Amino acid sequence: METNLYEKEESFSFWKNTILVFSFFTLTPLVLLVSLFSLFSLTKYDDGEKGNVLGINTTKPSGVKVFASLPTDLATTSGYAVASDAREEILEQYLTYYNSSLAPYVKKIIEEADKNELDFRLIVAIAQKESNLCKIIPPGTYNCWGWGIHSKGTLGFNSFEEGIETVSKGLKENYINKGYRTIEDIMSKYTPLSNGSWAEGVNQFMQEME
Repeated sequence: METNLYEKEESFSFWKNTILVFSFFTLTPLVLLVSLFSLFSLTKYDDGEKGNVLGINTTKPSGVKVFASLPTDLATTSGYAVASDAREEILEQYLTYYNSSLAPYVKKIIEEADKNELDFRLIVAIAQKESNLCKIIPPGTYNCWGWGIHSKGTLGFNSFEEGIETVSKGLKENYINKGYRTIEDIMSKYTPLSNGSWAEGVNQFMQEME
């Protein structure tokens, strides 16, 4: 009786192990095939674009770079004109941060810069250097740029709008058009007695508006 019971247990154990081995070798390849098929399906490019791995787009987003480092040539502004809204936001934030009287005239500054093919940051940076953005100017002159200041007196404008127009046009006609195409060039005529700190300051302020 005990022998029969032992033989039955051995027989049960044999079939149990046989079934487990059979299941392993049958199901394992099937699972591997399903996994490989799923991986292959996920890595297909439905729209033909490269860089879409496992359904995640790894390509860099397309778009236009709005601002770059200070250009060495100030006569062209095509790199900036494509994003006027961004330029307005940059100037508005900058001028508001410094509590400048020029803050309400952001659109005018950009309009005159485009009209005269200037970097839109240029007259703001000059105003920062010359008058701390209009905080230190002769009373009633609206002259934030030290424009036309000489031993006989100071040139005054009737408004900030007139000042923006006059300085922008003057930079174009009297500087850019005559070959003064970098900040250092402009400094040599704008403030010839400077030891270089004027150009250094204007460059720094322009970079702050990138």
